[in-house]
Amino acid sequence: MKINLAAPLQQDSILDGEGIRTVIWTQGCAHNCPFCHNPSTHSFEKALEKTTDEVKEELNNLKKQTGITFSGGDPIYQLDEVLDIALYAKKINLNIWLYTGFTYEEVLKMKNGKKLLQTIDVLVDSPFINELKSLDLPYRGSSNQRIIDTKESIKNKRVVLIDRLMHKKSTKPLYEKPSNIFV
Repeated sequence: MKINLAAPLQQDSILDGEGIRTVIWTQGCAHNCPFCHNPSTHSFEKALEKTTDEVKEELNNLKKQTGITFSGGDPIYQLDEVLDIALYAKKINLNIWLYTGFTYEEVLKMKNGKKLLQTIDVLVDSPFINELKSLDLPYRGSSNQRIIDTKESIKNKRVVLIDRLMHKKSTKPLYEKPSNIFV
C-alpha cells in the first residue's frame, strides 16, 4: 500500500502533540482553510510516495520518541494507509495523535473511521478558522478545534475532550527572579 507524504518523517517535534514526537506529514487536503500554516500540502499530486511498509520500517528505527503525529495535508484523505501505519505504531508502543479538518463525528461515519479512532490516542479535529485563531492554545490553531481522547470517546459514545489541553496556556512565568538580584 502506498502513501503520499508531503515530506520525510520529522523527528523530535515538541509542537505536534505531547512529548517528543515524529510527525508523518501527509500530502493532500481539500479543506483549503484560509491562512492554513501548511498550504503546500493541499495538492493531491504525488509528492513523496512511500509504501506503508517503508514508513513502518522508519518507525522501527526511531530513538527517544514518545509517539507519532499524523498531520498534513489531512491524513483522513488517506485513511486506510494511515490506519495501516497506526496499527503498526500501536504494536511498537507509540502514542498516536492525528490532526484533521474533519470532525470526530464525520470520521466516525467513514469506512474504517471507527477502527482508526480506536487505534489512535488523540484526535485534534475541525478546520482551522482564522477568525478564531489564538497563539495561546496548546496544540491547536483555532478555538473551534477540539483535542479529543479517542479511547474514552468510543467507550462513552460521546466526544470526551482532554480538558487540561483545552484551556489557554499559562502566561505566568515559570521562574520569577528575586527582587534583590540585579541582572
